[in-house]
Amino acid sequence: MARSYCIYCTYPISACLCHAVSSIKMSTEVVVMQHPSEVNHAKNTVRLMQLVIPQMQVFIGETSEDFIELQAYLAQATKPIYVVYPSDNSVSVSQANPANNAIIILIDGTWRKAYKMLQSNPWLLDYPAIHLEVEHASNYIIRKAKRPDSLSTLEATALLLSAMDSAVDTTPLFAAFDAMVQHRLSAMPEGIKARYQLHNKEVK
Repeated sequence: MARSYCIYCTYPISACLCHAVSSIKMSTEVVVMQHPSEVNHAKNTVRLMQLVIPQMQVFIGETSEDFIELQAYLAQATKPIYVVYPSDNSVSVSQANPANNAIIILIDGTWRKAYKMLQSNPWLLDYPAIHLEVEHASNYIIRKAKRPDSLSTLEATALLLSAMDSAVDTTPLFAAFDAMVQHRLSAMPEGIKARYQLHNKEVK
């Protein structure tokens, strides 16, 4: 029997998150470069972000050729642009002190895939890189993390928005995120749930 999906949040009816979704408005423009393998991933947080931040843009691909449309869009932009990625050349958000009307580019994928995307898109080096000073481990306990600072794209975006503009209420992002996590946990057999919880506790 085919699964029924909610026409609003697009999640299966049994996992509908409409009750936890409300949109936010802010001056910061969010752009996500998403690895193709993440698009249909059931635990994909970019999908949630699009419900809460309808104006955000998502571009899917791996190489420069895949992001020609994005490059053209950025080339004509008059706002400051930042790439969110920790590296030897990146500075913290507090050091960069970006204007709240900036464009922030996030790369959505595993650490390995995100790094490969960065290497495959040298044009990103034209923009300053910023990183978060992560004080708390991720609450993304339904995916196994190799590093304690492995935040989901949604968590990283929420923290960035708060750091860039204290007037922005990021509560809706975390509300939708927590609802998804709790639903996933409740659907897991106890043995599998325990393995996820143990793994993430060890990473922390």
